[in-house]
Amino acid sequence: MTSKRKFLATPYVFWSVLFIIVPLCMIFYYGLTDKTGAFTLENIAAIATAEHSKALWLSLLLSVISTIICFFLAYPLAMILANMKVNQHSFIILIFILPMWMNFLLRTLAWQTLLEKTGVINSVLSFFGLPGLNIINTPYAIILGMVYNFLPFMVLPLYNALSKIDENVINAAKDLGANKIQTFFRIILPLSVPGIISGITMVFVPALTTFVISTLLGGSKILLIGNVIEQEFTQASNWHLGSGLSIVLMLFIIINMIISTVFDKDGEGAML
Repeated sequence: MTSKRKFLATPYVFWSVLFIIVPLCMIFYYGLTDKTGAFTLENIAAIATAEHSKALWLSLLLSVISTIICFFLAYPLAMILANMKVNQHSFIILIFILPMWMNFLLRTLAWQTLLEKTGVINSVLSFFGLPGLNIINTPYAIILGMVYNFLPFMVLPLYNALSKIDENVINAAKDLGANKIQTFFRIILPLSVPGIISGITMVFVPALTTFVISTLLGGSKILLIGNVIEQEFTQASNWHLGSGLSIVLMLFIIINMIISTVFDKDGEGAML
């Protein structure tokens, strides 16, 4: 039985080695060497330069703002879904999963069409004699794109955690005299922490590393750290510097994953 399991795991191991381990090894090799192949930390230290540090801190700021907005939008929605006793195969849950099946690039391009100066939204506002929105190519448009694309990744872990809360615990709190506010802050919120941490991880990490949203909705005028890394690989052909900056981003991702593991040891806030 053990040998059969090992045989069935062979394709997964092959896939992991080829598309995870090998690319990571290449990133670390290029990031820790110069063009001559000699060991160096200059590629990592380049994050301290004015241009790169500005892009990093802007990425962190927009990622944090987007994550906070997603949390405050997703938590009430997840509570409503949990109270409705919506099962995993219901139509309502399908509505939130459906956008994730669509191409990420197409969803972002759709918002570019909606937000541009002669786009759909401004055309409708102009028809009613209202002032237009000039948020395209601004940080606000990038935040909007992040929230739209990553909101489902916050809703589903929260819903998963909230749906697992035993009703008897909530009823016991009410029987002991707790009102709705006390029940929420002392029972529901603490028990949903695994979902909160998981949702934050699922939103913050892709928001920090994205470059497509900032390119399309920021008009390439607002450079995030993801844009800088992408340009180093595709335009400057400087794989060493691009890999070094990628290693810095990996550190933030690893820290985020460690926090998620500490607060969600049993995987209660995992995606559906």
